[in-house]
Amino acid sequence: QFDLVESGGGLVQSGGSLRLSCAASGFSLNNFAVGWFRQAPGKEREGVSCITASDRTTNYADAVKGRFTISKDNGKNILYLQMNSLKPEDTGVYYCATALCGPHELAVATGPGYLEVWGQGTRVTVSS
Repeated sequence: QFDLVESGGGLVQSGGSLRLSCAASGFSLNNFAVGWFRQAPGKEREGVSCITASDRTTNYADAVKGRFTISKDNGKNILYLQMNSLKPEDTGVYYCATALCGPHELAVATGPGYLEVWGQGTRVTVSS
């Protein structure tokens, strides 16, 4: 069984920081690109950041560049998202998922031939 479990969300003031974690089981983060996606109230889900299986490539949405950092611990099979200088517009539910990731690609891995795995989400609320 493939599973992703997020943690680390919470309530933080504008300008604060949070670190999200995503523990994978049933598959290795050494073998799959993974990413973070978020959905704000009343908005569509959007890609936030991704990292390739090899760790060689990362990609970030323009809205979070310079503030968020994605990383993973392959030994522990955990994906992280360090979020600094948080803004109210960062509020939403954050999901980790297997991803398609490249210098110009940040999307959920979905469709025939892809392993599509989603976490249950963790809520981030940034107060102004």
